[in-house]
Amino acid sequence: MFPSLRYTAVMRTTADLRRTVSRLRKDFEGRLAELVDIPSVSVEPERKADVLRCADMAAGFLRDVGGTVQIAPTKGYPMVVGKLGADPSLPTVSIYNHLDVQPADPSEWKTSPFKFSRKGERYFGRGTTDDKGPALAALLGARLAIQDGAPINIQFLWENEEEIGSPNFEQGLSVLARGKKGKKGMKGFATDSVAVSDTIWISKDRPALPVGLRGLCGLTVKLSTGAKDVHSGTTGGAARNPLTELAALVADCVEARTGKIKIPGFYDDVKPLSVREQKSIAQAGFSRRTFMAAHELTSVRFSKDADLCRAIMARPTFEVHGLTGGYRGPGIKTIVPARGELKLSMRLVPDQDPRTIFAKVRAFILKRIPDAVVEAEGLMQPYLGDLDGRELQAAARAVTETFGRPPAMVREGGSIGAVLTMRKLLRAPVVLMGLSLPEHGYHAPNENFDWTQASGGIEMFYRYFWDLARAGAQR
Repeated sequence: MFPSLRYTAVMRTTADLRRTVSRLRKDFEGRLAELVDIPSVSVEPERKADVLRCADMAAGFLRDVGGTVQIAPTKGYPMVVGKLGADPSLPTVSIYNHLDVQPADPSEWKTSPFKFSRKGERYFGRGTTDDKGPALAALLGARLAIQDGAPINIQFLWENEEEIGSPNFEQGLSVLARGKKGKKGMKGFATDSVAVSDTIWISKDRPALPVGLRGLCGLTVKLSTGAKDVHSGTTGGAARNPLTELAALVADCVEARTGKIKIPGFYDDVKPLSVREQKSIAQAGFSRRTFMAAHELTSVRFSKDADLCRAIMARPTFEVHGLTGGYRGPGIKTIVPARGELKLSMRLVPDQDPRTIFAKVRAFILKRIPDAVVEAEGLMQPYLGDLDGRELQAAARAVTETFGRPPAMVREGGSIGAVLTMRKLLRAPVVLMGLSLPEHGYHAPNENFDWTQASGGIEMFYRYFWDLARAGAQR
């Protein structure tokens, strides 16, 4: 159990709040260690028991803070749902996080990826920043707000399939939203707003509240030109080489040096940044040098900070993730391979539609290689929020009061499929309130989080819940 806190029915002063948050450090670190030590890798079938064990543990954390809890089944991994308060006269806010994590190769890590470790103020382990650490910060902020009597209902929605594209989230949330009889306290999942804590700041010196996410169009291109690999001495020059054709296809699709996409009509529906967005992004504190250091890049496509920042936030992409086939052993084997496969994805921006983009790309490919097989591997719409929304303004106040600087309103380069699903099914505004920093290593070796961001997150969410509660009382 988390230790009890005094019930005041009054929002704490900044000094009292920060003293209280500092006393929660041991609890935060202990719970984070328990979660990180479970390798909840949703993409690996052999980790199924670990993913389920992580969900059970998270449900226990919610019960510890007095929540009504349900482990909600889906066609895949379950979601963990918790509720603090159920007064229909009060506003309700829901917090989304995910507990599943990316795979990790121990040989690439300085510490064991699935064994929590601490070095000074920094916590290491897979899931520390994506997304177990931010989830716990939001939980402790909520618990503190409820303990202090904030007149608000707070719900938690913790997913276990985000890292594989949330394939069953819409089905599971749809069931929750309709509700099932006989589930005490769980008659239907409804909310006035949603906060997602799964995004990244521009830098540690400048908080960021993303108002947009890029969408996704993933695909594979498969090409078979024979029944078996054949000798290049007897067939070379005559046999079609699928790897050669697929490599040439990539060159036809995108300019390697600039990343400019050459597929006709690809940019037709791109919604340009508004003047207001351009100004906010320009003030976000983005640095090419810091960006390269955080991601351990030795070179990038653009020399100017502004160009590089726009490429990440506001421009679509075309990326090659793999070209497979042929001989992959030491040295060379002089064969013409029979098969090849190209793995591609495009990050999309508002107002690009992934179905439309897939159709254009597929037609472009088949015009060049008519016998190729082109398959979609995940389609996700881009997201754009409301810069003037009441919830976003409340989040901006909470960030400013906590971290001492107003947040930059930016667009994030990544994709979170659950965001669009929640906006559609719950019919509620979604605010992105992430805590991670570029140097925390999202999806990378040596992923980490730190107490400065964690403690700030607890305070930020506490302030946010009180702000929403006051706004609800004034309606």
